Order: sequence, then structure tokens, then C-alpha cells
Amino acid sequence: MSSLSHLEITNTSSGASSSGQAWATLRAYIFLGTRVLLMFVLLVSGLGKITTYHAMTMLMESAGVPGALLPVVIATEVLGAYAILLGWKTRVVSFLLAAFLLVTAAVFHSPLGDPAQLIQLLRSLSVVVGLLLLAALGAGPLSLDGRRVAVRHEHGTLFP
Repeated sequence: MSSLSHLEITNTSSGASSSGQAWATLRAYIFLGTRVLLMFVLLVSGLGKITTYHAMTMLMESAGVPGALLPVVIATEVLGAYAILLGWKTRVVSFLLAAFLLVTAAVFHSPLGDPAQLIQLLRSLSVVVGLLLLAALGAGPLSLDGRRVAVRHEHGTLFP
């Protein structure tokens, strides 16, 4: 008996257990929930930079990064958030966003002597971990990527 025995459902017509299907459904919603939560963090961060545009420009310039790059940073976070939410090119987008966040964390969140910066660094690293997991595992079936795979599989062009 599996550790997920509470999810086991017996098909009375064939007597077969459908715990595998229940787990697949649960897994699909876990992937979707993960993408929604990651999207929320990225979107709030990107939109927050719009409302504090001048302060963010000054912060970037104080770290030696041209303030003129702020629109690119905002677009990266906001568009990346929506790509993750939709599950569009999830592996590539997640990997690129993880690299972007690692660089920004290293430049802007040096924890030396500042507990607030340490918290920001750890938050960024937590998001990086989630993004790397999405890069490794994909978006799941409830996504544009999952739909594309299902369509290819349905037409016999995808080899398992």
C-alpha cells in the first residue's frame, strides 16, 4: 500500500486502482500552484519597481548599474512572471530568470552586516530554487507547454 493510500480510488467496473491517476491530477495542480506562487513573487517585485521608479533608479546607480536598465529589469520580471504563469517555454524562461535573480541578488543584496539584506538574499535564493525546479521538471500538464506535449503525443510525434 502506498503512502498516498487516501488517494486510491477503485474503479468498480474493472477492479483496477486509479491511485496513479489521482496522483497525476494532484501533481498537475501542485505544478500549477507552484507557478502561480512564483508568478506572484515576480509580478509584485516587478510592479513594485514601477511605483518606486526613482528610488530604484538611484539604488541601481549606487550599485554601479545604469538606471537606464530599470525598464529592462521591470519587463524581465513582469513578462517572466506571466510566461511562468501560463507555462510558456517554462524550462528556458525559468532558467533565465534564475540566472537573472542570482546576478541581482549578488549585486544588490550583500548581507554583510545588514539583516534586511540577508532576508532579501534568502528570499531571492528561495525563488531561484523554485525556478530551477521548474527548469528541471517543466511546467506540468496544466500549461501551454503541457498542452503542446499532449497534442504532439496525441498525433504520435512524441516518443516517450
